[in-house]
Amino acid sequence: MKKLLLASTALAFSAGTAFADEIKMGVLLGFTGPIESVTPYMADSAELAWSEISESGLFLGGSTITPVRADSTCVDSSAAQAAAERMISSDGVVAIMGADCSGVTMAVLQNVAMSAGVPMISPSATSPAFTTTESNGLFYRTSPSDARQGEVMASVLMERGIDNVAVSYVNVDYGAGFADAFVSSFEALGGTVTARVPHEDGRGDYSAEVGTLAAAGGDALVILGYTDGGGSVLRTAYELGAFDQFAMGDGMFGDELIASVGEALEGTIGTIPWAAGDGTEAFSALAQAAGINSESSFTRESYDAAALLALAAQAAGEATPEGIAANILNVANAPGEEILPGDLARGLQILADGGEINYIGATNVELVGPGEAAGFYREYVVEGGEFVTVQFH
Repeated sequence: MKKLLLASTALAFSAGTAFADEIKMGVLLGFTGPIESVTPYMADSAELAWSEISESGLFLGGSTITPVRADSTCVDSSAAQAAAERMISSDGVVAIMGADCSGVTMAVLQNVAMSAGVPMISPSATSPAFTTTESNGLFYRTSPSDARQGEVMASVLMERGIDNVAVSYVNVDYGAGFADAFVSSFEALGGTVTARVPHEDGRGDYSAEVGTLAAAGGDALVILGYTDGGGSVLRTAYELGAFDQFAMGDGMFGDELIASVGEALEGTIGTIPWAAGDGTEAFSALAQAAGINSESSFTRESYDAAALLALAAQAAGEATPEGIAANILNVANAPGEEILPGDLARGLQILADGGEINYIGATNVELVGPGEAAGFYREYVVEGGEFVTVQFH
């Protein structure tokens, strides 16, 4: 199938078809809401890839990509769906980089994208539910599932001798799925979970939730939430003397958390999808040159998601939802020439010539079919007000 699709690409280009169009692609992220401090960097990273592709002059006969931003809010599914509908029906986007948080991403996928036939690649929707969700080949993600992150976090804590914990999770699909994965893995390793208490994001007072967690006790409080609400839970637990050791998942990572929580965060253990290697270094150099904070969460995954959508269009020989969806796996995985950030022009030329590419990107991309990605996790600890890498898993 891959050879046939690539062969059709070669025929389209050899026939001298002139495209030179403005292609619109969507960036659907939570520019307001509980992760609004990190989404601008994610959007900038995605658009960095599209700028690189447009400026090459090699994309579909000289066509350019125009990004269309819209607000998912991270937590309001109705607002996210309305934003996605506007992107598709009014703005005419052919693909969506996003959404971000798992609940709104699932709502957009099932209620908007699937009926419209528009492909999505999320950089950060990590709920295990996507692994088994049927999307008709329209949904992919560049971050791995929280089923794996739950295992990693459980192992990290047990290896540190922390075998008795309380858990607070944000009461949405992301938090519930992550909590299930963590608790299952932690208990399988012999650990004890004293309490599982959900928290609603955006509340001003979490003393009741912290009181319940404190009564249950534990060597540490594991918080699986978003930067704003989860940070408030952590700060409240620290100020009330309920816990002095904390662990947190990927949704909590961000410089804004350190700024807002301060000394309470010192010694906190965390995990987040991350990568190391030539591709990561290449992306960091590109981002730094463009004034983008490459060390923020999910910036690498955003660049990769955007690059894959454009490269899939090039492989198809047309920027249509159908062509992009049919070629995402073809450009993401072996066989083919390996392509890193900053090397997108070479990938475009190889595809134009009828060749094959294996997009490595900033995160060592490997898509395990629709809805799932392989990946690595960074274990870190907060020391001296900074996120310090311990190791990769």
